[in-house]
Amino acid sequence: MKALRMEVLLAFSGMLLAVQGCPHIVSRSEWSQRASLCSKTLPPSRKYAVIHHTLGKRCFSMVTCKKQLQNIQHYHMVTRKWCDIGYNFLIGEDGNIYEGRGWTKQGAHTYGYNWNSLGISIMGNFMRDAPNKLALTAAQNLIQCLASKGYLASNYVLKGHRQLGKTKCPGDSLYNIITKWPNWS
Repeated sequence: MKALRMEVLLAFSGMLLAVQGCPHIVSRSEWSQRASLCSKTLPPSRKYAVIHHTLGKRCFSMVTCKKQLQNIQHYHMVTRKWCDIGYNFLIGEDGNIYEGRGWTKQGAHTYGYNWNSLGISIMGNFMRDAPNKLALTAAQNLIQCLASKGYLASNYVLKGHRQLGKTKCPGDSLYNIITKWPNWS
């Protein structure tokens, strides 16, 4: 009986997502007091969705995820001298999707591909351990949303950061998972 209730709940969640179109995304104003200094915009319908990990601490609650986001943003803006946090969206293991540079601003996540991609990073180091189910589901729902709203081309290609540069990102464990996702190439 418990399994049946869970299936109904999951089916309802899927319908709710389809009706609303996109999962809830925590706006940057909800986690950051820093204004973005970025001005470069992206063309419509980007070709690539690029999956990353941040290599930092994992976060499992909104409070710890917001703190981690602020740490990443400080590193990117102060140490690296970028105009903002490098990713378009970040995902915590609390299941939340957090707006980085957002829907239309060019990221700084994948050298040579930033102009035609959206960067999605799951917060944590996923070389050995995989992100939890909440984070993986949030990432898949975000990608579906981006494609359904035209922010990704209908024939978009999903890549792990390591496929486009000399890096081990998004970690061995996460990379092995995304190779089974739709549109991975």
